Amino acid sequence: MMKLRYRNSGTLGPLEASHSVVCFIVFVSLLSGLEADTSSGWQLLSPGMELQYLAVTRPKITPGATLTVLRIDPHLWELEIMGTSRTGETAGHTAREWCETHKLTAAINAGMFKTDGKTHVGFMRFREHLNNGRANSYQSVAAFDARDPHALAPFRIFDLDSPGVTLGSILKDYRSAVQNLRLIKRPGANQWGQQDRMWSEAALGEDSSGRVLFLFSRAPFSMHDLNQQLLSAGIGLVAAQHLEGGPEAQLYLRVGEMQLESFGSYETSFQETDSNAKPWPVPNVLGVRPRPSATR
Repeated sequence: MMKLRYRNSGTLGPLEASHSVVCFIVFVSLLSGLEADTSSGWQLLSPGMELQYLAVTRPKITPGATLTVLRIDPHLWELEIMGTSRTGETAGHTAREWCETHKLTAAINAGMFKTDGKTHVGFMRFREHLNNGRANSYQSVAAFDARDPHALAPFRIFDLDSPGVTLGSILKDYRSAVQNLRLIKRPGANQWGQQDRMWSEAALGEDSSGRVLFLFSRAPFSMHDLNQQLLSAGIGLVAAQHLEGGPEAQLYLRVGEMQLESFGSYETSFQETDSNAKPWPVPNVLGVRPRPSATR
């Protein structure tokens, strides 16, 4: 499967492959009272928010590399798309900066963006704010802000090639939606053939209980191998979409005194090293904050 991506450098080109790298994660400290489910590997950070590191089993990855999975209950946490088209700024920020400025608990890339450094490559709307009203050929749409929260799931990743599913039908039920390149089709089908190209990856997933999964790997994967790794990890993954690759991929989290900042590096034909030492500014992120109605 050929993957093309827009960059803020003004170039458009394929991502390709080669080395392995080690995931870079910064821990400042641990939250007082942090709980761990030693039987499942999940660490409870806050009600409805859990963290797990998956050991990478792909042979060529540097020993000790991990995949980060942040699992979020959308009944207790609400999603928000934050970006420069909402704030009126001309420059993007790192995921950490978006969180600190807008009081988000966690944030990941919202997806790839066009050469104007602002516009999402596919359809993207957050409530009344429309970043891009034009859909492209990508088959995955993540939707939230249900118009009838009593009848609809608070979060769902839809496949546009499923019977009866269209962008219009999704928007009739949900106020917010973001279209991205599909990784895994419901209910757990790897959509990528094997290839040599690989990159650090930030992705969005849904599990079999309807929970949101923020997925991150600094270690570069082909998307076929990444999908197989995630599907075999026992996290209940049923659908996933690609958000960003290479040095722009990032995930940030702060809960109490615990802080995690992860960002990518390797990307074939763009930056074929593990030398990137800081997160890059991006124009749009997908963030989470506690729901006002949730009992904390």
